[in-house]
Amino acid sequence: MKRFLDRVERVGNALPHPATLFILLSVSVVLLSAACAALGVSVRHPLSGDDVQVVNLLSAAGLRRLALNLVPNFVNFAPLGPVLVSLLGLSVAERSGLLGAVVRMIVAAAPARVLTAVLVFCGAMSHTVGDVGYVLLLPLGAALFHSLGRHPLAGLAAAYYGVSGGFAANLLLSPTDVVLAGLTQESARLVDAAYVVSPMANYFFLAASVAFVTVTGTLVTERIVAPRLGRYEGNADAATFEPLSADERAGLRWAAATMVGMVVLLVLGLAPADGVLRDPAKPGLIDSVLIRGLVFFLFAFGLLPGLAYGWRAGTIRRDRDVYKGMEQNIEVLASYIVVIFFIAQFVNLFNWTNLGVVLAVRGAGALQSLSLGPVALLLALVLLTAAIDLVLGSASAKWAMLGPILVPMLMLLGSPPELTQAAYRVGDSITNIITPLASNFPLVLLFAQRYQPEAGIGTLTATMLPYSLVNLLVWPLLLVGWMLAGWPLGPGVAVGMP
Repeated sequence: MKRFLDRVERVGNALPHPATLFILLSVSVVLLSAACAALGVSVRHPLSGDDVQVVNLLSAAGLRRLALNLVPNFVNFAPLGPVLVSLLGLSVAERSGLLGAVVRMIVAAAPARVLTAVLVFCGAMSHTVGDVGYVLLLPLGAALFHSLGRHPLAGLAAAYYGVSGGFAANLLLSPTDVVLAGLTQESARLVDAAYVVSPMANYFFLAASVAFVTVTGTLVTERIVAPRLGRYEGNADAATFEPLSADERAGLRWAAATMVGMVVLLVLGLAPADGVLRDPAKPGLIDSVLIRGLVFFLFAFGLLPGLAYGWRAGTIRRDRDVYKGMEQNIEVLASYIVVIFFIAQFVNLFNWTNLGVVLAVRGAGALQSLSLGPVALLLALVLLTAAIDLVLGSASAKWAMLGPILVPMLMLLGSPPELTQAAYRVGDSITNIITPLASNFPLVLLFAQRYQPEAGIGTLTATMLPYSLVNLLVWPLLLVGWMLAGWPLGPGVAVGMP
């Protein structure tokens, strides 16, 4: 395994810079669109019934479209704004010394043997509040491992697996649950016009998957990833184990009091039906201002406690100290912004060509033609989703294309929509952590390069591949076992139907 992963790392690091990789992929998409358009490649959209043809971007119209949308593609790219704004607030917490003090406090209080499990578990739970785990938990995991004298990339990998590899696992509802349930319901109504799919349709299975992800992530980190990485011999400074000073302890109390006050304000804004953080047009927590405006609150929860800590601990004396901390983190993000520019162009070019729709429909059609039994068909669905996830990252976008084909097809074979959705969610989590085409992959690579500047695509892929392989081998079997045992997937949701 070690020799195989070393070979993966060498091959991966031989790839060009991520920005160049996405330029080459963009050129390939343009050329492929021209070839497919010339051949008349098309599919019938399963939901609308419209004929979807591949759009030729190697044309005058394609050139005009790119020229007019080069800037909008970049500035409107979904991950860019949230990452930048979130890190502006968190940079204050970091530069003031708050995060370092928290790391030292956790190291002093938590047994080292449970740290890996805690990181993975927190990563899986972070989905309740969107992508906060990428921005906060990954650098924290690396810093914690480094503080303990362990390789920081092992801590980064454990946290990354929990956040991205455990994307389907959670003990609480997340916005993704609501979005996917809505898409599944619309797909099911192609067969049964009155069918209702609850956001808690997969709750029991996904909650049980938290234990699977936590155990898997801990074992793979401790038995495979950490031994392979060995001792850290880089030059990055680790947080010290010196006891907290009186000023630092006082700063932590001020930061904690600030955070408690902010939480109280959030509760007061959410608890009443007419609270200021409720949307009168969309009642419920999922559609509240807190969830939809999560980036603002993440910014505030980094900024205000950081200011409180820094003022009391003496690390922030004037306003320039605050802005200097923000500027330093933006400088670190320069490479991420460069790569994101080219990712944004590739994603939009790929969407414009309709190649994603064609691949999804053709892949689902091939799956249907195999005439497999229920168990084999469920496993094939997991593999299909995992394969498509290598080139199309958005969970809702993939399901919007696959759902209208797979949900009705499996309903007619006796498999309820909720079970099909669960299989999709498992498949969607398997390859998240190894594809360079994921929108957050450059950010994770940036965090890795803080400790290992020569780290490239191959380094990160080889580090995360064991987690992906274990997910592929074991998680689908957990779902099959759940189905065969006849356990409900969620409240009132059976695993079979007439």
